[in-house]
Amino acid sequence: MNKASLSTLMDALDHVCNAPTDSGRLELIVRRPAEDQREVLEQGELDLAVGLVGDSWDQRPSGRTGDGSPHPDMQLNLMNVRVTELVAGERERWPLCGDQLYVDLDLREENLPPGTRLAIGGAVIEVTDQPHRGCAKFSRRFGGDALKFVNSPEGTAVKARGINAKVVQPGTINAGDSVTKI
Repeated sequence: MNKASLSTLMDALDHVCNAPTDSGRLELIVRRPAEDQREVLEQGELDLAVGLVGDSWDQRPSGRTGDGSPHPDMQLNLMNVRVTELVAGERERWPLCGDQLYVDLDLREENLPPGTRLAIGGAVIEVTDQPHRGCAKFSRRFGGDALKFVNSPEGTAVKARGINAKVVQPGTINAGDSVTKI
C-alpha cells in the first residue's frame, strides 16, 4: 500500500473543501461488530438506543463519560469520502478508517455546526460537539503523515478525521441515499 505524503494530503485540501454543502451522498455504510472487524452494508438500520444496529458502539467504553459507558454523542462517526480516498486509497480499504458512514458532504463546522440535523434515507441524525481525532490505529493503517494531516490545524478545520453524530429519528438507510441538511 502506497501511503500519501503530508504534502500530497495538504495539496488536496481544496478538493475536500469542494464537497457538496447542502445535499451529498451516503457512499458507504460500515458496521463494526467487534474491534477490528468490519461489515460493509448496502442497507442499515439506525436506532435511537444503539446507533447503527449490529455495530459495537454500545459496547465500547468511553474515556469521555464519567462512568466509562459509551458516549451518547458519539453513536455514529461520519467521514468525508474525499479524505477517505486520499488516506485509504482503494475503496476496499475505506472501512479500515473505522467509521460507519462515509459521505460526500462538507463536514466543516461552518457548514455543519453541532446541532445540525441530516436526513439520510428514513432516518435523521444530529451532528454533536464531540471531536473525532486520528489515533495510533489510524497511523498504523495509513501512515504517520495521514495522522499528522487529520490532526493538523488544517485537517481539523476541514474535519478530515470526520465528525460524531447521534440518531434522533430511527430509520433505514441505504448506500447511495442522499444526505441532506434539514
